[in-house]
Amino acid sequence: MPNRWLAPFLNLAHLLDHLAMLVFPTAVVAIGRDWGRSYSELLPLATGSFVAFGAFAVPAGWLADRWSRYRVMVLYFFGVGASLLLAGLSTSAWEMALWLTVMGAFAAIYHPVGIAMLVAAPAKMGRALGWNGLWGNLGLAFAALLTGALVDAAGWRAAFFVPGALCVAAGVGFLALVRDPGTVRRGAGSLGLQVDARTMARILAVLLVATACGGIIFNSTTIAMPKVFDERLRALADTSLGVGALVAFVYTVAAFAQVAMGALIDRVELRRLMIGVAAAQIPLFYAAANLEGWAMLAAALAMMLAVFGQIPLNDAIVGRYVADEFRARVLGVRYVVSLGVAAVAVPMIALLHRTAGGFANVFLVLATLAAGMLAASVFFPSRAALAAQREKAAARAAGERARAR
Repeated sequence: MPNRWLAPFLNLAHLLDHLAMLVFPTAVVAIGRDWGRSYSELLPLATGSFVAFGAFAVPAGWLADRWSRYRVMVLYFFGVGASLLLAGLSTSAWEMALWLTVMGAFAAIYHPVGIAMLVAAPAKMGRALGWNGLWGNLGLAFAALLTGALVDAAGWRAAFFVPGALCVAAGVGFLALVRDPGTVRRGAGSLGLQVDARTMARILAVLLVATACGGIIFNSTTIAMPKVFDERLRALADTSLGVGALVAFVYTVAAFAQVAMGALIDRVELRRLMIGVAAAQIPLFYAAANLEGWAMLAAALAMMLAVFGQIPLNDAIVGRYVADEFRARVLGVRYVVSLGVAAVAVPMIALLHRTAGGFANVFLVLATLAAGMLAASVFFPSRAALAAQREKAAARAAGERARAR
């Protein structure tokens, strides 16, 4: 009997994961008014949560592979929920910092463990990854809307209590409706692809380069876009609300690129998709360097479609080629790299924006990173090369059996 509730709950968990991480940064202004503290004093309280979000990804993956992915996901739901509820009860800065850090540690579980569970079962892995990515982006979009609405309607504590309660309720539903898939499968990737050690090292090297370059590109574009629109689209929107609405429009439309890419992953070989997405980003970044007005809006939309479309590809590599028994750990390493390089984005943007070129220089650097991702993608083994390798391995195995007889 298919485990039909597994994917819906993993998608919901992805939404809740990104929503939970952004509650405090959105509610911090209201907390400052209540506690009589400044924004600059309180915002650093979230530092521990973001550090833990990256640092605990590998331990979470290791625990899931060695113990139980299902049980670790149960810990995720109840751990994040309880941490948010306790953060909402905080009466001092140190309490808030403590519970935010604990929440970040539990939130770190999702990407290595939830994605590993998602790619272990479905026949159409790409489609599953595409929709899962969309739900994660909706979590980013809903965080500001939900938190702002709750702060205005019931105070900042409600902004923690409601998503905390939602996480706990989701955990109860997960236990009631989702069957434990059991222990991880030993041996092949989700599609049964067998590769030798040298080819696997090559695949993982390309993955790490794509993760590093793609991580900087993703974080730089999402961080810079509101200010880029503020400078370049004033003719279209002359208020902060108008600029924010344009950014939200671009992100929402671009999020569906992950669904489209998911469908392509099931039909087209990964090497071609990786080369195509990286090649598309280079001219778009160059074009965005000096455009304004409607042209900039069109370029930004096309650019973010390419940036968001890259995300499912990296997870598909792990799902297709990494043995199930190691998958959560490899995903943990991937997300540590991705989140680690994210820290480069803020100082890089600040430094380049102060130069004569401003955001033009930022986009030129991103085009260079996309070129690096393209160069790495060229070295990803093709489907034909992998098929030939499997045929040779099968022939050697048949020869050894014949000699043994």
